[in-house]
Amino acid sequence: MDKKAIRKQLLAARTSLGEQEVRAKSKHIIEQLLNLEPYQKASTIMTYLDFRNEVATDQLVRHALYSGKRLTVPVVNQRDKSIMPSLLENYPDDLTAGSYGILEPGPGKIRPVAAEELDLLVVPGVAFDPWGNRLGYGGGYYDRFICRLRPDAATVALAYELQVVPDLFPYMGPYDQPVQIIITEKRLFKCR
Repeated sequence: MDKKAIRKQLLAARTSLGEQEVRAKSKHIIEQLLNLEPYQKASTIMTYLDFRNEVATDQLVRHALYSGKRLTVPVVNQRDKSIMPSLLENYPDDLTAGSYGILEPGPGKIRPVAAEELDLLVVPGVAFDPWGNRLGYGGGYYDRFICRLRPDAATVALAYELQVVPDLFPYMGPYDQPVQIIITEKRLFKCR
C-alpha cells in the first residue's frame, strides 16, 4: 500500500464511526490528555479544532479556557501552506469556517501568537505508528509547523485506535515530523 491508499482506508474507517462512538471515544482520549503532565504544566497550548470525525476537541478547548491556559488554534494560509497560532478568547463565538471548511478565528478575531511561545501542540492526523510517525492529510502544514516549536515543547497526537498502524517508517520522508505522545481510547504511546 502507498500513502494515498493508507489515507483513503483510514479516513473511510474514521468516517464510518457513529456520532455516539466519536463522542465516547473522544471523551476518554481528552480525559487522558488532561491528566498528562505536559498538559498540566503547559501555560500556552495550540490545538486543532476537529473536523470530519477527528477526535473531538471541544472538551479540551473548554477545559483549557476554564483553567486559565492561553489557548491558541491554527489559522491556515493556503498560499504558503503555513499555520499561525491565534489566541482564542471567546469560544465558539470567535470562530467561523475557514480554509477547507475547518473552524478558525474569523476576521477581526485573529490574535497571533509566536510558535516559540507554545508549550504543547495537539496534532491531528490520519495515521500514526507506535514510534510517533504521523501521516497527515498531505499538505505538510503540521510538519512545517512542528519545526518552529521550541525543543522542549511537547507534541501530542489524538487518535482513535483504528488510526494506529504497525509501521509508517517506509512512508516517512525527510521533512515528516514525528510526535512525542499519541493518545487513543485504549493506549498511550510515549514515543520519544
